[in-house]
Amino acid sequence: MKGTATMSLNYGAVPEQLTSLGRSLKQQITSIEGVMSAVTTALAGTTWTGPARDQFESDWNTSFRTALGKLNQAFDAAGSDCIARSTDLQRVMGAR
Repeated sequence: MKGTATMSLNYGAVPEQLTSLGRSLKQQITSIEGVMSAVTTALAGTTWTGPARDQFESDWNTSFRTALGKLNQAFDAAGSDCIARSTDLQRVMGAR
């Protein structure tokens, strides 16, 4: 007896939820910018000298801030994509 396995895949989204997700992703940019500003300000206002500070400051100004900047870019791109897809879905569904 031969059986045939059937796999059902569903694709789609609820436009309002997609818009909400997009906005939420974009809001994270403000949070990350706040972290970047807080650390930069705290570091500048801290009396701390020596190789440990030099290493942390070097890492902060290169790899850490760069990584956070890339994260912001990713949140911005993904948020914009979600919002655009939601708008397209609403247009196709006749909601607009």
